[in-house]
Amino acid sequence: MDDLTDLLTRALAATPPESPAAAGAREALAHGEYEVALGLLAEPADGRRPPPDWWDLLIGAADLMRLRPVAAWCRWGRWESVHGVLRASLGLTAGGPIPGRGIARVRWDIGRDDPRAARIWVEYAPSLAPGSTGSVRLAPLTPADWRGLRPGRQITIDEHPHLAGTATILETVP
Repeated sequence: MDDLTDLLTRALAATPPESPAAAGAREALAHGEYEVALGLLAEPADGRRPPPDWWDLLIGAADLMRLRPVAAWCRWGRWESVHGVLRASLGLTAGGPIPGRGIARVRWDIGRDDPRAARIWVEYAPSLAPGSTGSVRLAPLTPADWRGLRPGRQITIDEHPHLAGTATILETVP
């Protein structure tokens, strides 16, 4: 557990002390509750975007504990630290379900000549079923092509005829 303790201790040291997760993670580490500490650190609730090397520490810890879902989320967080955050409300009208956790890659009409692909992370649910609406995070395969999108803009899935839906951009953080 020394490697695991080292990774989590270094991640905690790089977390602002006033962060909501810092006190809980510190206490969990003191009691050897590594999974709890990792879970608290992996959900930065203070609006900051930690740097990629911070996420690398959490990815290493999650991999050592064989926590694949947590490792997947940390890899997603690392990607967002490098490329930015793009959140949307997606109403899925046909096809699906769309699995959460960044597995699905969907083509979107974002107002360019050709559709652009992005992976989807469904927030707060394991998947998004047809006929439902949910909050999603998008990871464009070509982030520069998506930079002009602003909150309120609607984009549509362009996967004819397998999948249909419309997303309204909620948040963009470069």
